[in-house]
Order: sequence, then structure tokens, then C-alpha cells
Amino acid sequence: MLKAPQFWQTKNIWAFCLLPLGWLYGIIVAWRIKTVQPFFASVPVICVGNLSLGGAGKTPTVIALTKILQSLGKKPHIISRGYGGGFSGRVLPEHDFRAVGDEPLLLAAHAPCWVGKDRIASAKSAIAAGADILLLDDGFQNPQLHKDIALLVVDGGVGFGNGWVFPAGMLREPVAQGIKRAQGVIVIGEAKTELSFAPDIAVLSASLKTPNSHLQSKRLLAFAGIARPQKFYDSLQQAGAKMVAQFDFPDHHPFSASELQMLQAQAKKLDATLITTEKDAVRLPKDLKNTIMTLPVELSFDKLNQDKLLDILREKITCP
Repeated sequence: MLKAPQFWQTKNIWAFCLLPLGWLYGIIVAWRIKTVQPFFASVPVICVGNLSLGGAGKTPTVIALTKILQSLGKKPHIISRGYGGGFSGRVLPEHDFRAVGDEPLLLAAHAPCWVGKDRIASAKSAIAAGADILLLDDGFQNPQLHKDIALLVVDGGVGFGNGWVFPAGMLREPVAQGIKRAQGVIVIGEAKTELSFAPDIAVLSASLKTPNSHLQSKRLLAFAGIARPQKFYDSLQQAGAKMVAQFDFPDHHPFSASELQMLQAQAKKLDATLITTEKDAVRLPKDLKNTIMTLPVELSFDKLNQDKLLDILREKITCP
């Protein structure tokens, strides 16, 4: 996905002109969900999705859930579409991101991860390989698999933009329509706009933490090819780093040799260290991965919100 257009944030003339297409898009999504008969897996399926286009924080949420389930003695496997890739099967460390997607490579470091267009086939393969619970990375609007638990991730800094459906806004479907199928909403970061949900939906707060002690006063040239690069830059500044330059690329962007040479030359000229995100790092050539800094992020819940999450999980799965 390219960078989200600015007009998605307000109800302006451009968004208004596209509103009929947004209504049609929402109707098509609802029709597909209603008419497709889902496959019921033999183990619980937990979906981590969102109502908006772009990066809300699903990947760190899936990783956090994976660790929680593993700490409870479960054997979760992750199911992902694999952005842009044509491979179907289990993701291995030696796979190229062009075949399996960048996010699945990150996820596979924490639990077995399966990619493919056919999520039912991926689910069956994971169960055959020993999974006792499936974590569906994205796919909230995909009706192939029945979801025992659906958790929606919301970026508190962006919310739902102008509240309209694509292409008039950033939503994949109307909020009121989607929230009915969810058991919980995870709001990451401080909500900059008022977010209202149905009174019976569990709303959890979480934050993204970064180990930042080594970044204090460090001169950095940051680059990112993610949906919301500003979140990455803000994290670096909050860590006390001195940002001397920043370069944005489209989401999931495969960096060319000339682009990387340009970044290295700029960093040398500015006497700065190159730094990027974990997701971008998997798209770097092997010989550069050890020369460019990476900022890891981890989703964190306080005890109150983690207890809320455990309550949701216990409704569908057996755990301590």
C-alpha cells in the first residue's frame, strides 16, 4: 500500500466525491461475509485484524499474543496471507521476502507461520503440524475461516480518520458493521480523537515499547517503508536521538541497490548512523543487515489490560 492520502483524515470535498464508491465497497464486504460459508477448524482460531487500511499495529499484537499463549502452555501457529508473495506453506528463515512477505518472516521468528492465499489450506497444514490454536494475522474481512475470537487493533494516533469507507476514507468497512463481529478492541497508544464503541465490547489499552537507552543523542538517518513511518520517527525522537534526516518509502517497498547506496552516502555525508524498522530490515540484502541499525518494538499491556485480554481468551480456549 502506498502512503495514505491526507484527505482520508477529514470530511472534505475529495472524500465527499468518493463517498458513493465507499458505500458500494462497504456493501460488497458485508455481502461477502454474509454469503460465504466459513470453514470451522478443529482448534480455536483467534483473528487479529483491523477496520482500517494501513499499519495499525497488527504484527506486534500477533507477536504479543503468541508469547502470552506460549506462556500458557499452548502451541500457537500463525496464519498469514503473505503480502505480494506467491508461496504457500510454512515460512522458513531462508525464504525471500518477495515470496512470503516481510511480516511473515518477522512472525516466523516467534512461532510456526504459514502463508498462502487459501487460509483453509494453511489452517489444515498448521493443525497437522501440531498447532493447538491458530492466530490469524489480518483476515478480519476474509470469511474463509470461522473466527472464535476476533480482536481489532486501532492506532490511537489515527483512529478511524474521517470515518468513511475506502476510497472516501481509510476504513475497510463501516465501524458499526465490523464491531459487531469482534470480541475486543486493542487501542495502541494514546487516542488523539474520541473513539466510541458498542458498550458490550471489551476495549483494551496497549503501548509500543522500544529499548532506547542506546539512542540518546545519537545522530541518526532514519528510513522506513511502512504504512505510517511517522510513528517510527516519533519513537526515535522520544528516545532522545538526534534525527538529521528521514526518508519515506511506500509500504512493503523492496529497496533497490541505488536507493541503499544513496542512503549510505547521505549518512556518511551527515556523519549519521542508518536506522530502520524491523519490518524494513527483512527486505535488506544480507550483507547490509549487520551494518544498518534496527529499532525493535514490543507491544506492552499493563496488568489490568492483560487480565482483560486473558478473560477474552478464556471464553473460547482452556488456559490457566
